[in-house]
Amino acid sequence: MTSKTANGIRGHLLKLFNGEYVFRVYDAEHNFVDYNIHHSDLCVTIDDADAYFYHRDGQAILDHAPMTLGMTDDS
Repeated sequence: MTSKTANGIRGHLLKLFNGEYVFRVYDAEHNFVDYNIHHSDLCVTIDDADAYFYHRDGQAILDHAPMTLGMTDDS
């Protein structure tokens, strides 16, 4: 097994069609590696202008921006 630090690496948190989550890291040629997430308390900073928090019916949700979802201000 080999290892290298992941600190400072930019990637994408993806929910796959099977419901599992992976951390996808692209290289300069647009190749990628999907890392299975085993880390139990990973710190994350969201760097995505299209990410919005919503609160509805007692649920806290992280999704795309209202405009991306086709929502109006009163949706």
